[in-house]
Amino acid sequence: MPTTPFARRGRELQQGQLSELTTISFDGSDRRVVFTASEVIEAPNWTPDGRTLVFNAGGELWRIPSDGSAAPEKIDTGHLRDLNNDHVLSPDGQTIYVSSDDGHLYALPIGGGTPRRVSNTYPHRHHYYLHGISPDGKTLSYVGINAIGDNQWAKVNIWTIPADGGPDTQLTDFLVPNDGAEYSPDGQWIWFNSEQGSPGHAQIYRMRTDGSELTQVTFDERVNWFPHVSPDGQSIAYLSYPPGTQGHPADKDVILRFMRPDGTGTRDIIGFNGGQGTINVNSWAPDSKRFAYVAYPVR
Repeated sequence: MPTTPFARRGRELQQGQLSELTTISFDGSDRRVVFTASEVIEAPNWTPDGRTLVFNAGGELWRIPSDGSAAPEKIDTGHLRDLNNDHVLSPDGQTIYVSSDDGHLYALPIGGGTPRRVSNTYPHRHHYYLHGISPDGKTLSYVGINAIGDNQWAKVNIWTIPADGGPDTQLTDFLVPNDGAEYSPDGQWIWFNSEQGSPGHAQIYRMRTDGSELTQVTFDERVNWFPHVSPDGQSIAYLSYPPGTQGHPADKDVILRFMRPDGTGTRDIIGFNGGQGTINVNSWAPDSKRFAYVAYPVR
């Protein structure tokens, strides 16, 4: 395996473990390993033209041809070197929106350059974790983390903010975690996972973009995270953890699952060792025929 240039920050792989950047047809066929690394790589998403995958490694962003025909190239993110694995691309493919471990959201050109801060400064803890962008490119959906007393993670709720900057809008107000907020392609819904139905047991939900019509979509014994809606609006892919899993940890026997937007037609696409970093952002190809993810096999 060639030496890779990724920085080693945060989580590290076990001895003999690899990161496999993979694409697969939504029916589970035609699995292709695009790139393999001996460091942690996370959260792939496709550019709108389908030619490139963008992923996170070592707190930085990288691009690679979606067919794996060339080595990864680092995207210039200016002074930002502590990006977490939550990033989205604008519908026109010209801008990348990123979450930094300083708690803020930034925008930068797809080709790299100077980041522009989008998020607001609060007198109290308000940590931003980006997850989605509206189909018109005007609004970002994110998870806002607020403290209660000494508990820095007391409230984990769904918020939105204009992509050009502006006031934040809170859509949920629960004392249980909510995560993975992502717009449907028609701009009518926000999909996310939440423990509101049963604390410690995340399931898939959706709601209108104003927070109304909150609806639970999955009802099973497994722990379900990160619903991603296909660009054609016909399919949902999500990450399913074993029963009893707390949060969304790494190195679990996870299943990439499929369902229709009404919750019917559930089926397994593929199972593997994964979890944190596997599909933290929308990983559908623009033609809705393929899906990207990262597996972490131990050889």
